[in-house]
Amino acid sequence: MTRRRAQPPEAVFQEMLRAARELLAVRSPLDAELIVSEMLGAWWGKRLLHDDVEELVGEALVDYAAKAGTPAALALLTGIAYLGTPRQAAKAERAALPLMEAGVARPGWAGRVGMVEPDDCYVSRDVYGDQDSIVCTYTYGGEERHALVVVIDHNERGMVVDAWVSSQVEKLLGYCRQEAEDNPLMLFEPLPASRARAMLEKALAITDDTEEPPVKDTFGSYHAFVRARIRALPPGGRRPAPPVHSRDRRATMAAQFLASDEAEGLSDRSAASRCVDRIIDYGCDHDFGRPLRVSPIKCETFLLHYLPRKVMLSPGEQDAMPHVLAAWVRWASQRTRLHEEGVRQTLDKVWDITGKFAEAYRDPTTFGLDRELVERLLPDGDLEALARRAFAFPFLTAGNAEIDLTRLDPADDHDRHRLLEFEHPDPDREHIEAHLRLARRLWDGDPPQLWGIAEYLLDKGHDRHDILHRLMTIVDEVGDDPRALRAALRGLRDEV
Repeated sequence: MTRRRAQPPEAVFQEMLRAARELLAVRSPLDAELIVSEMLGAWWGKRLLHDDVEELVGEALVDYAAKAGTPAALALLTGIAYLGTPRQAAKAERAALPLMEAGVARPGWAGRVGMVEPDDCYVSRDVYGDQDSIVCTYTYGGEERHALVVVIDHNERGMVVDAWVSSQVEKLLGYCRQEAEDNPLMLFEPLPASRARAMLEKALAITDDTEEPPVKDTFGSYHAFVRARIRALPPGGRRPAPPVHSRDRRATMAAQFLASDEAEGLSDRSAASRCVDRIIDYGCDHDFGRPLRVSPIKCETFLLHYLPRKVMLSPGEQDAMPHVLAAWVRWASQRTRLHEEGVRQTLDKVWDITGKFAEAYRDPTTFGLDRELVERLLPDGDLEALARRAFAFPFLTAGNAEIDLTRLDPADDHDRHRLLEFEHPDPDREHIEAHLRLARRLWDGDPPQLWGIAEYLLDKGHDRHDILHRLMTIVDEVGDDPRALRAALRGLRDEV
């Protein structure tokens, strides 16, 4: 049976078509493109249960405008033909042709919309490597020069977090140059247009693939404009792939650090060794293979957000970590030649938040959990996984005459099966297998939304048994389609 797609209310499209009348009053193609981008951005970032929101709403808007057949509708279709997704653009172009043939009036800018030529590209960045602001300038046949500024945040997985447009290009470039001259921690330099395109395409893809990305409130209004302007840049540039750091290379780096003058004052060498392993792993796995990059923001994120959420530290490691991190800042900055003011600011940040780190980090044993039990649930040290793994396998101690639960490994599939059989005294094989499939996903956090909805249901007062069976049903019905699974989980959240 084919599922009928729910359409947005017609009143939504009526209002958007009324707003499109503004397109008839503007003269500049740039102004028209920004208006259409803002209209398309009204639903950017929204999530639907089964459908792609841009496909559903955007294409339905094209259909509605085609039926309206007014000058405002034709103006809107003209803008969507340039700024829409490939499917929207093709559909808008096909819809606009009959209206043009019927003599519907076109705005004066219609023949120039999208006819932009890239001019120069630049990058404004801090010496830490926290953020890149890509500045791309364009003209319409040498006229109406304007600049698109796109901010890429490398502390947010390298995604685009903000964008805006300026028609005061020389003033903008002058400000960037002056800032770089006045501030030793800022750089401003030309960027090949093909390289700018490669950087922007990769960063925007990360933003688009992230649920609830941490973008500025206004970003949705510029999203379609940014996407279109990236396409106007020449292709061919490739950003170098991040270096691959093998376990041997990481171990060598750690040994070099521990043998350095900067690490000489670290008293607990064993704890220092384990701490520097965590620092290197964080840089390699979560900062694009850049363990030597240090900055105040990166250090703050590592101490106050990553470690308390992700890593189980011993009491000795908790005490040693800020001191090891400070020594690492001094050692790594020598190798990257970070400006001395950047080193000072980074060290100041480490010491400023040392007390906050002690407050933010909560050893799970302080909550009454036995360390041996915690270590069984966290063989990989992933502190974030503790709650969901304990939810999946709540019976890990005691047992009965036939089974000693303390000897079973919840990370081993065979032992998991026995743990689940203990929880279900009269086991049905298929039922146990369904529990096992869900338990594997909860253990791995695949997808993250699975535990998120379980927590939500727990907060709503549902008992564990009911939650498990709801999730088992979804996992078995959806199968291995990750997008469908995430959509089904959102649907479950909406139901309760």
